[in-house]
Amino acid sequence: METQNFKDAKKLLEKLEHPKVRKLLEEFVADFPHLRESVSQIIKVFEQLASSFKRGDVLFICGNGGSFSDAMHIKGELAKSFEKRRPLRDKELIKKLSTLPYGEELIENLELGFPVVVLGESHSLRSAYENDRNPIYAYAQELNSFLCRIKGGIFWGISTSGNAKNVVAAMSLAKAYGIPSISFTGPDGGRLARMADLPLKVPGKDTANIQENQIIVYHLLCRMLEAYFFNDT
Repeated sequence: METQNFKDAKKLLEKLEHPKVRKLLEEFVADFPHLRESVSQIIKVFEQLASSFKRGDVLFICGNGGSFSDAMHIKGELAKSFEKRRPLRDKELIKKLSTLPYGEELIENLELGFPVVVLGESHSLRSAYENDRNPIYAYAQELNSFLCRIKGGIFWGISTSGNAKNVVAAMSLAKAYGIPSISFTGPDGGRLARMADLPLKVPGKDTANIQENQIIVYHLLCRMLEAYFFNDT
């Protein structure tokens, strides 16, 4: 029996103009029926990420433990090619590189990516701040070092419970600066989901099960973004 949430998701799916993105979602629903209740949220998160990357915004992402590993995994799929080729396209850049040392090799080897910062990845910054201040606010401090200057971006907080204090604090700062916020949690959602502009919840009976489902979902989002921006490769 189809729930109202899934009926709404099907309507959103039908409105997607990009055929390859729509096909990826249709395959996802067929392959992972236990995650189909998340489809409408997935579509909204995809649309926001695509819109932000079109503007040139930076994605700031964070989590703890396994969620920190997931944040780094997401960066790995977005900042270089995932499943499609992403050759350089800027003719002026290619022309300039061709006259410089290692230029031809750079043209051959470099790939297009999306700008992603994993908060907490800089161990020197994180350890210095945690030694001087309250460690709970280390992610917020690193995020502030960007947003006090660039005034733009998008925030993605990962927490299976939705209540990780340092992630909630970073989201508070993101909302104060007025940038879009995404929460990525288990079924309850916690404080993150209640705060986020775009809550994305997945089912799961425990932390490990939630994280297993999150991997499936963020791989889908990475595939959707790659299909959308690199449709010609």
